[in-house]
Amino acid sequence: MKKILHIAGVFALMVMMSFAVADFYSSMTKVDYVEGSKTLKFTTKMNTSHVSDAIKINPNTAGFEAEVKKYVNNNFDVYVNGSPKVLTFTGSQVNGESVWIYFETGGVTEINTIKIKNTILLGTFPKQLNLVNIAYRGNQKTMNFQRGKEVNEASF
Repeated sequence: MKKILHIAGVFALMVMMSFAVADFYSSMTKVDYVEGSKTLKFTTKMNTSHVSDAIKINPNTAGFEAEVKKYVNNNFDVYVNGSPKVLTFTGSQVNGESVWIYFETGGVTEINTIKIKNTILLGTFPKQLNLVNIAYRGNQKTMNFQRGKEVNEASF
């Protein structure tokens, strides 16, 4: 009887361990083209604790937004029709477990190709997956980024 209880206990432990929480590392960026202002607007959503780990600062401190701005500028590059674009950080918002980051680039009259380099959180989390959804004049393109595939390009 003891042997059966022991085997059942080990089996139950194995079943419970299979439901253990596994961290999922991802960011999502939405890119919208604003025809009137010829601007690409970027909205990125990340896990608050993940970005906090990457930039090594508490999200509740005054310097958090400045560090997020620096981090995005160092880890996200955009090229439109082969030309690099300057990204302007427009703000961030901590909302519980998520951080929303806003940036934009202007002077985009037409997009034939868009090339993005996205290394957000890839250095901190090896299994990080970054998704970028681009909406341009009724067309939708999706890019994904991970270690080994930090650059992606789409044509319109």
